[in-house]
Amino acid sequence: MTLDDVADELYGLDPGEFVEARTKHAKAAREGNDRALATAIGKLRKPTTVGWLVNLISRDLPEELEALLALGESLRDAQRHLSGADLRKLTTQRQQVVRSLAHKSGEIAASRGKSVGEDALRDVAQTLNAALADEETAELVRLGRVVTAASYSGFGPAGLAVVKGKSQQHAPKEPAEVPQTPKTKTPDVEAERARVKAELKEARAGVEKVRRRVKAETAQLEDARSKLSDLDRRIEELRADLEHAEQERQFAENTEKAAGVAVRESEEELREAERRVEEAEVSLDATSS
Repeated sequence: MTLDDVADELYGLDPGEFVEARTKHAKAAREGNDRALATAIGKLRKPTTVGWLVNLISRDLPEELEALLALGESLRDAQRHLSGADLRKLTTQRQQVVRSLAHKSGEIAASRGKSVGEDALRDVAQTLNAALADEETAELVRLGRVVTAASYSGFGPAGLAVVKGKSQQHAPKEPAEVPQTPKTKTPDVEAERARVKAELKEARAGVEKVRRRVKAETAQLEDARSKLSDLDRRIEELRADLEHAEQERQFAENTEKAAGVAVRESEEELREAERRVEEAEVSLDATSS
């Protein structure tokens, strides 16, 4: 097993499993009398949560990552040629794809039983942006062996902490240099400023658009609340009217029943009175005879 094989395995593990697996492989290398490999494995750094999330993207979403990195090449070409229109269009695409991939890395982590916060996802997006801005960084992200978050200042490599292959592990390290701004880089500087200004303008326009929408929706909310309040009040009034009408109906029904009884009694009395009149008339006729 080579260092590349070990690194590919280790940086695909959950950070909590990294140290134990690294120790196991280093021990196996020593038992195999490959002390150089054992030493190199022991120097592999445990990834942070952000590094692990970026490595998940490399392993689980390789096609989407390649599409993003291809977009980075287009962005760098637009910067070199100072194509403002292309730069703005590609910048919008970059923001959308980076946010999507960062969000998906959180979903992959959740599927593996690990919850990550918004800060970690923002650092994932920052690292992906660094890969877009610099070709060397982009290639390192493809390896899927990121240790920690990366950032890009606008000049040269992004300073991404990664684990390189075995041949690179033993290469002599060059002293770090402070990035310079040679005259030949002036167009890139201007392009970077143009990109940042375009992003700022777009962000401000987005804020204003959302602010207007919030204002309109707030007005709609207040209008709906007012109408709801009016309807609730009207319903209460109608309920009171209905209750009063039901009471009146009950009173009228009782009155109707009582009037029916009185009519029947009066009709009976009328018939009795008419009978007595007839009897009296018969008696009168008999007396006259």
